[in-house]
Amino acid sequence: MSWLTVLPVPQPRVEIDRRAAARAIAATPVVGVLLGGLATGLAAVLTLSQLPSIVVGLLVVGALGLMTRGMHIDGLADTVDGLGCYGPPERAREVMHSGGVGPFGAAALVVVLVVQATGVGALAESHEWSAIVVAVALGRLAVLIACRRGLPAATGGFGALVADSQRLSIVVWTVLALVGAAAVDIDVWWRGVATVGVILAGAWVVSAHCARRFGGINGDVLGAVLELGTTVAVVGFLI
Repeated sequence: MSWLTVLPVPQPRVEIDRRAAARAIAATPVVGVLLGGLATGLAAVLTLSQLPSIVVGLLVVGALGLMTRGMHIDGLADTVDGLGCYGPPERAREVMHSGGVGPFGAAALVVVLVVQATGVGALAESHEWSAIVVAVALGRLAVLIACRRGLPAATGGFGALVADSQRLSIVVWTVLALVGAAAVDIDVWWRGVATVGVILAGAWVVSAHCARRFGGINGDVLGAVLELGTTVAVVGFLI
């Protein structure tokens, strides 16, 4: 909670080594459920005000960005900018760490945030509260896929702590995700199952490509797959 949110919780009293970081990554979906619940509560309150659904969605997505320090959307922009440049992995990482947002990153932010906002607004308008909670949590499942065993870390940074660290947690959370996604609309249970499948496959492909392009996984890639996974979940529950 202290790492992935701005919630006022005590800071860790122990050194954050690779083992502790791997355990934190394994618990990422728990944070997703909590954030999804807070986002859903905000959406429910906003719908009482008769605001247009797009405004409700924008406010909820903005609140999620505030609650996570904006680090996931920052990671998305940096990752897309890195993928859009030419040169060796060192050059791509240099672009990612430059601090600015290039045209590729800006375009990715616009598309992802607009889709999330309009989608969350539509789900709120239809009172699909469980879909919002599960969508936010499913984005965190994508992070586990990006940290799977066999996927190396980029040189230094946070990726060195968490890359190549997850195996059993992926199995456990995938089963729970399938159950939760199917329960969103039990009459069309296959929709949720298919959505989880697309998120898993997408996170696998994107993280593998980023590992090749950047010479390993870093924190920006984790933020990118998280935001993309959340976006896919929102779209999937709207179909």
